[in-house]
Amino acid sequence: MKKQEKHDKDIFEINGSMISLEELIHYYKKTKSDKKSKNKAEQKRDNEQQLKPYQAELIKLQKYLENSQQKMIILFEGRDAAGKGGTIRRVTRNMDEKHYRIVALGKPTEEQKTQWFYQKYIQHFPRAGEIVLFDRSWYNRAMVEHVFDFCTDKEYRDFMNGVQGFENDLTRQGIILVKLYFSVTKDEQARRFERRKTDPLRQWKLSEIDMQAQERWDDFTNTKYNMIKQTHSHSAPWKVIRSNDKHKARLEAMKVILNAVDYEFRDEHLNYALDAQVVISGSREIEIMDAQIARSGKFIN
Repeated sequence: MKKQEKHDKDIFEINGSMISLEELIHYYKKTKSDKKSKNKAEQKRDNEQQLKPYQAELIKLQKYLENSQQKMIILFEGRDAAGKGGTIRRVTRNMDEKHYRIVALGKPTEEQKTQWFYQKYIQHFPRAGEIVLFDRSWYNRAMVEHVFDFCTDKEYRDFMNGVQGFENDLTRQGIILVKLYFSVTKDEQARRFERRKTDPLRQWKLSEIDMQAQERWDDFTNTKYNMIKQTHSHSAPWKVIRSNDKHKARLEAMKVILNAVDYEFRDEHLNYALDAQVVISGSREIEIMDAQIARSGKFIN
C-alpha cells in the first residue's frame, strides 16, 4: 500500500488503484468481514466432516436393529432453542428413511384430550427394526404443560407418579429407550431467539411460548429439576447434553445413541468416550443443581 497526497486528502494505492481514506477503511472492514465469513464457513465444514464417521456408525446401528428386529425410541427434550431439531437432522441425515421416523406432535386435539394420555404417543411407536425419534415427547406434560398450566395439577401428579412404571414396561418388553435433555444457558437461549427474530429463514421457529421462555426461565428450571429427579431411573436414565456449543452437543448425542446398542461391526478406532463437560448423567445433574441451591440459594440453569 502506497500513500500519496492529492488535493489535501489522503490518497492510497491498493493493488494499482487510487482510493481515499474513507474507501480504505471500507476496504479493510470488508476484507475482515469476508475473512470472518470464510473462517466460519470453513469451521462449519470441518464440524460436519467430524460428524461423518459417527453418522456412518449410526447406519450400522440402524442395520443391526433391522436385522435383529429390535425397536428403539429416542426422546429429545430440553428448553426451546436448545438444539434438539438440529441434532435430530444430523443423527438421521444418512439413515435409511424406511427404518426411522421423526415424530413431533402438536397440541392435543379435543378427541385426544379424552383419551389415555400416552395413547397419542403409542400409536407412533416403532415396529420391529425401526427407530423413532420424538422431537418432544410425553415429557411435555412435565415441562411445557405444567409451566403454562395446560394441564391440571392432578394430571401433572398422575404423570409424574406413573411415568417410571410406563417406561419400565417399555424396556422390559425390549424397547431400547434413550432419553436426552438438551440444556442451554439463559444468555445463549436469548441470543438464539434474537437470531430467529431477524433471520427470515428461522422466523418460523419462533412461537408464542418461545417469547415467554426467558420470562419463565426459573419456572422451567424448577420443573426440569423435579422432572429429572423423579424420572431418572436405572432402566430409563436421562443424559443431559450441555448444548451451548451446538457441534459438541450433536457429536456427543450421537455417541450416547451409539453407546446404547451393542451393534455389529463397530469401528473400534473411533472415540466413543463421552465428554464429561458436555454429557452429564441425570443423577449427576441433580447433584450439581442441589449444590447450586446449597451454595447460592438458587439454580444457575
